[in-house]
Amino acid sequence: MSIRQLTTVVALAGGLMASAAAATDGESLYQAYCVQCHGSQGDGNGINAAHLSVQPRSHIDREEMSARSDEELYRVIAEGGAAINKSVLMPPWSGNLDETEINALVGYLRVLCCEE
Repeated sequence: MSIRQLTTVVALAGGLMASAAAATDGESLYQAYCVQCHGSQGDGNGINAAHLSVQPRSHIDREEMSARSDEELYRVIAEGGAAINKSVLMPPWSGNLDETEINALVGYLRVLCCEE
């Protein structure tokens, strides 16, 4: 194996490890900030859901989630539901989460909606 090939393999492995780490961080953040409304499985049936006038979004609904761009997901997490003309009951989290954490959550939402 040439140095160039080895460098490529190492770079790809590093990227995969970084993606896995981001998903894990996203999962931890999801458990801390999102499960109360969206549920631990992401199905929209969190402990607070029964008390809300608008049912929280199911993050395991592939059709709905694939209709949203990463930018929209980032914006709704950062700025709240009203930022994308959705429920005002979805709070803005930019005061609690930084850009890296919000991106990790977006990545985890993609994992949730695509798992079988």
